[in-house]
Amino acid sequence: MCGNNMSVQLPAIVPAARKATAAVIFLHGLGDTGHGWAEDFAGIRNSHIKYICPHAPVMPVTLNMNMAMPSWFDIIGLSPDSQEDEPGIKQDAENIKALIDQEVKNGISSKRIILGGFSQGGALSLYTALTMQQKLAGVTALSCWLPLCDPFLQDISILHCCRDCDPLVPLMFRSLTVEKLKTLVNPTNVTFKTYEGMMHSSCQQEMMDIKQFIDKVLPPTD
Repeated sequence: MCGNNMSVQLPAIVPAARKATAAVIFLHGLGDTGHGWAEDFAGIRNSHIKYICPHAPVMPVTLNMNMAMPSWFDIIGLSPDSQEDEPGIKQDAENIKALIDQEVKNGISSKRIILGGFSQGGALSLYTALTMQQKLAGVTALSCWLPLCDPFLQDISILHCCRDCDPLVPLMFRSLTVEKLKTLVNPTNVTFKTYEGMMHSSCQQEMMDIKQFIDKVLPPTD
């Protein structure tokens, strides 16, 4: 899992309609690509924001009988006590930090960047944001959990979204993540949303909630 290379496939990008003064980097879930999420963000875009949806490398996934598919890191099991792919998670976090650094070099402050993701991508976005030296504007974590146990204490805004009928991210994962986030981040900076009747997928209301969160933490600068 070490050595995952995000440069294999260029990210799906929704460019800013004018000069980009902020960015949203969003990581898709297991077996997916960034294209669908780029389309979703195009539907709620702000003219001053650049939206970047990278594609995970294709690799064997233990949980899926070692079938090769787009995956940020290996997943061994779905229970809280399952072994985690620590080397893969940490390597991918470094890859995401490099992507953030590139946007900073392009002139966008890290404090004007939101990192987010769905499911496995949400887990990686939470871990990456909470282990960064730089401060980000916020995190949108959808249907996910917080992997590993070594995040730093961060002053960051987080939108954490769950579904009450999700068969892939168990309710226990959600509860453990919520409790952990309350110890790592000022509780007043964390917004929790639950979507009734939803399984492991996104919905229009969630995209509207994401837009509201983005509008709040990444307002226009002019």
